[in-house]
Amino acid sequence: MCTTHNTGNAATSVIERLERATSAEEFFCILGVPYDPKLLNVARLHILKRMGQYLASEDLEGLSNEAVTARCQAVLERAYQDFVGSSPLEQRVFKVLKDAVSPQRGAFVPLDALK
Repeated sequence: MCTTHNTGNAATSVIERLERATSAEEFFCILGVPYDPKLLNVARLHILKRMGQYLASEDLEGLSNEAVTARCQAVLERAYQDFVGSSPLEQRVFKVLKDAVSPQRGAFVPLDALK
């Protein structure tokens, strides 16, 4: 499944390789995380967005490339697992899905203003 991105130049950090990735499959390949192509086809953007949310709370500064890789693997696995048992609609990662369930409040217009 992964042949071109699972090994990188030792001088290239995993973050640099992820920044150059052009597909969700490349993220999984670079980090060596197994995935079901059917699930990835449905939830790819949701998984990567969730991964980004999880990574935002990680402090990777000063860690070795191996430690950063391990943290990124763990975060991607966690994000992927969020969607194994539930749908993107249930997880509501994107604002449009969050807004779809929040109560819609229109602007209040008093009745006498309609005259």
